[in-house]
Amino acid sequence: MRKTTALRRMIEEKEFIYTAGAYDALSGKMIERAGFDAVFTTGFGVSASFLGLPDAELYTATENLMVVQNISNAVDVPVIADADTGYGNAINVMRTVRSFENAGIAGITLEDQLVPKRCPLGITTKPELIPIEEGIAKIKAAVDARTDPDFVIIGRTDAEGDEAVERANAYIEAGADFIQPLSYVNGDEYGLVKFGKSIKAPISLQMIKYAENGLPEELLREMNCKFVHFPLVSLLLTSAAIQKGLNEVVTTRKTKEIQGDMMTLNEFKEIIGFKEIEELQEKYLSAKV
Repeated sequence: MRKTTALRRMIEEKEFIYTAGAYDALSGKMIERAGFDAVFTTGFGVSASFLGLPDAELYTATENLMVVQNISNAVDVPVIADADTGYGNAINVMRTVRSFENAGIAGITLEDQLVPKRCPLGITTKPELIPIEEGIAKIKAAVDARTDPDFVIIGRTDAEGDEAVERANAYIEAGADFIQPLSYVNGDEYGLVKFGKSIKAPISLQMIKYAENGLPEELLREMNCKFVHFPLVSLLLTSAAIQKGLNEVVTTRKTKEIQGDMMTLNEFKEIIGFKEIEELQEKYLSAKV
């Protein structure tokens, strides 16, 4: 079954789809192993991992595509990719959609910031948005470009208040399957309930603001929420563990004190498929000519 079809079936059968954010193939495998329904790639994490830089669309479309394709190849569950602004105008969006679709991605998010975008996390000024007409055109272009009708298009708006509702409904009319609001510019969770009740399609919610305490499913239901994403947990968990462990090793020059925090080499080899590779080597590389 294609991953696009698997995701569409999941949408029909599950009330909520829970994902975590991957920034490389290994984090994607960990997310799948933990039991999440799908993998959600994080542009914030990809930029940090791939470039060591903030999420300001500094990586190229090709670089992002390479990362998310590696993630998709590494897992069996569907992957929803952060495609930023689509990397240009509506014509660029068409190529972006075809490229991500051909890479085996099950769906993408497209946002309505100016190109190049600003990262909304931690900046003091509001992101600048493209005119609503351009946002509509980009969603229409994305819909027209996909060849697989099961490929999911999530329209993200970085607007707030009434403008967010207006843009969201316009993007839905243009063909977006779901809408992703910025949770931290739409008030508290009850602001998101109001937003969800005002738009004509389910929402895709990033739990950045609500990750610590979570949200009860009753509230998610009131929001008309379908996707529940934890985009930064993998990145922040990994970064904290690596820094803590390396600080210990550089001080003590040994790993004895952090053994309990480390995965064993055999466990890690199992995750990355060492046994399968060894079996293939035995089958194909040990044969006598």
